[in-house]
Amino acid sequence: MPPVARRCVVSAFALAALALAGGCARADPPPPSSQPPSDQAWVELTDRGAEARLITAKTSCPNLLVDGTSEQMTARAGPDADFPLSVCEAALPKGARAAAIGPQRLPLPAAQVQRIVIFGDTGCRLKGVAIQNCDRPADWPFAQVARLAAAHHPDLVIHVGDYYYRESPCPAGQAGCAGSPWGDNWASWNADFFAPAEPLLAAAPWVMVRGNPEDCARGGRGWFRLLDGAPTPLSCPAVSAPMAIDLGGLSLYVLDSAGTDDRSAPAPAVATFAAQLDVLKTKPPPGPAWIITHRPIWGMAPVARAGPIGPFELPLNVTEQAAAKGRDLSGVAMVVSGHIHHFASFAFDGDRPPQLIVGTGGDVGEPGDAPRFIDGKVNLDGMTARRFGFERYGFLVLDRTGGDGWSGDFYDVRDQPIASCRLVGRKLDCRAAKPRQP
Repeated sequence: MPPVARRCVVSAFALAALALAGGCARADPPPPSSQPPSDQAWVELTDRGAEARLITAKTSCPNLLVDGTSEQMTARAGPDADFPLSVCEAALPKGARAAAIGPQRLPLPAAQVQRIVIFGDTGCRLKGVAIQNCDRPADWPFAQVARLAAAHHPDLVIHVGDYYYRESPCPAGQAGCAGSPWGDNWASWNADFFAPAEPLLAAAPWVMVRGNPEDCARGGRGWFRLLDGAPTPLSCPAVSAPMAIDLGGLSLYVLDSAGTDDRSAPAPAVATFAAQLDVLKTKPPPGPAWIITHRPIWGMAPVARAGPIGPFELPLNVTEQAAAKGRDLSGVAMVVSGHIHHFASFAFDGDRPPQLIVGTGGDVGEPGDAPRFIDGKVNLDGMTARRFGFERYGFLVLDRTGGDGWSGDFYDVRDQPIASCRLVGRKLDCRAAKPRQP
């Protein structure tokens, strides 16, 4: 099966040449578009319940209509120079049957979620010498991923972080990203996330996870203003509060790992993530539970390969492993993450929840990765695991199979099933999908 093209990165040599020609000088971010944004509404799950959110150019927040009752939405954030719009929000009552903002109907939470779409790492990479062709769907297919995922009619979408990647201007002469906005402002967030995600935002409620591009040195202001689960935007420097979300027979523990370190364990970062993990003690899971966090607690990053040899990999995340050491994670059935831009599963031989990584939504792949399947034993943080993985754009669809079981397929940008996964209790088994009968 031919790989989908993923790497569209200008070399350092080429970028230097552009700079010498005067086309790549660092500049201030362009002003946000003068065009007023069209209203964009979505439903987000938080630890307080479901919440309707709206981005609008209107000067006041509109009414939310729920089961025939009208309620004024409240202003989460008003317009400013970088974000020339208002962000509105309103709680959705549990059990609501219909909700709308003006003509736009909102997707409502299921009493018990049956189908989940999972992916992350969706933004288009414009950072220094790493330049992705944002205007070419073959090179940045997030809009296609969102459209195909919506057609699978999920009850819930989990985005495991990395929405914002347009941090530098497109170099002069680089046709694939010409005219792209950049910087932590509405134009960039709209181009990177809201516009391409629109069909999937309309299809199902979402759980939003903070990624490291949304940290306070990069896209933190946009994150807290637009997507963070807190009732009011936090001001940087800040950490998103951990959330425990009930899906009806499954609890999601959404943890902020944006500030953890992959290859070392600085004491402040360990303490910060340990405080995130404390939610498992203060709000113990009543049944099966997943940890949802951007950086995987256990993962392997492909850093290089030489022809058919490799990939050569480095284990991560040292900060999170230090924070988790000695903790009771017996109530956690699975850890779900992104951050590494591929698909991988780790099923441990000992008493440890499996790790699933779905960083496949659109950003460029890891330099040492390959589309071929990797299947075998690895040692990770002192424990042997069966690892299965590959590099491909796409999304994972999981269906509830009764009790604490889930199963489903990973689909590529042709909507073809590439891999199948099954989770029963804490046993995760992912492998190449069987060919479908014509």
